[in-house]
Amino acid sequence: MITQKTGLLDQVRDRFAHVDTCPFQGPRVFFENAGGALTLKSVVDTSAKFAAIPDNQGRDNPASHQLVDIINASKARMRTMFNAPVGQFFVGESGTELLFRLIRTAIVGAEQGGIVLGSTLEHPASRSAAMKWAGETDQSYVAVPHDDATGTVTAHDYARHMTADVRVATIIHTSPVTGMSVDVAAVSAAIRAVAPDCFIIVDGIQHASHGHIDIEACDVDGYVVSPYKVFSRHGYGVAWASDRLTALPREGLIGGPAENWELGTRDTGAYATFSDVVDYFTWLGGHFTDSDDPRARIEAAAVAIHDHEKSLTDAILHGVGNLKGLTELPGVTIIGGVDNPAREGLVSLTVDGIDAADLVAALNEQGIRTHVRKADHYSGNILTPLGLPSCVRVSLCHYNSEREVSQFLAAMAEIVTKQS
Repeated sequence: MITQKTGLLDQVRDRFAHVDTCPFQGPRVFFENAGGALTLKSVVDTSAKFAAIPDNQGRDNPASHQLVDIINASKARMRTMFNAPVGQFFVGESGTELLFRLIRTAIVGAEQGGIVLGSTLEHPASRSAAMKWAGETDQSYVAVPHDDATGTVTAHDYARHMTADVRVATIIHTSPVTGMSVDVAAVSAAIRAVAPDCFIIVDGIQHASHGHIDIEACDVDGYVVSPYKVFSRHGYGVAWASDRLTALPREGLIGGPAENWELGTRDTGAYATFSDVVDYFTWLGGHFTDSDDPRARIEAAAVAIHDHEKSLTDAILHGVGNLKGLTELPGVTIIGGVDNPAREGLVSLTVDGIDAADLVAALNEQGIRTHVRKADHYSGNILTPLGLPSCVRVSLCHYNSEREVSQFLAAMAEIVTKQS
């Protein structure tokens, strides 16, 4: 765990911009990581460097050649981080835009007259795309119900709805509302046991900053992340597509390379800043393994991140020092249950008699940044079945500390005591 290495948490925090101070608000605890993680300082520097370069890729000059080399090096690092030895990586406008493109390509290009399968746990980025393009191609859309009590969906749940005519399936790796992860490899295996040729697309946007990604082990056809949620910046998304997904018909330039997913010139700085992210995971993992292999280091980092974040969410739920945890405060309900092994660095809660927006505002007054999730098009699929108009999302990352958890619990105790 990160805190078991003397001084390592301080080194981690020093690598991120605005780790404990907002440039607009002043000192604050950042528990809004699910809305967008903190940015590596190296990403800030890299962004500035590449924003100043006027040259484009594909020209016969030294600068252009170097830009192409940087992009290729970044794609190689992506292969290592995602454990994807085959297939293609590319960037786009955003994670949402890339999910739409992958899902549209799969549904339009797959054998017609079948079923598109998803789940009620999913973010609208994948649900909206799947439902739209199933409708456009006169195919049926089926949503596997998630478990309201645990806030997740299982391979068994998918298996109960599987038929041989499922052409495309979508999976969310981690819910941004409940914070619960899904066993993607198990779900994929359940799908392929019945429909082996199904195209499987994964939304990994919420999961990426919290740990392990292993595309080869998951046997899927598409995986998407949003770099601003994994220590990079806004303005681009990263996608991986299998070779068989790439082989399907899709939009492209007439006469251009058939395998090319990217439309137009991409920002070299986007690729370069994702290299910074991969380098960071490799650096962190180097504190937990003696191996020089980058993939082994990334896997070690994922374990350390998971363990550290679990210690923080356990402290939030059960208390730390002489501070009561949320489970000991009157009127607090934890979405997805208290001791849930699927939880990844996130606790969503309600407090009897306190509107979620008011609780977020009260915490913000004490310098603690959280977020309200409403039963709208983003979160209604999770909250409406629970009879909740809204909830408060407290989302952590591995650079957060026990001291910050203590500040949060002290503030919660004060707010709840005033209410009661």
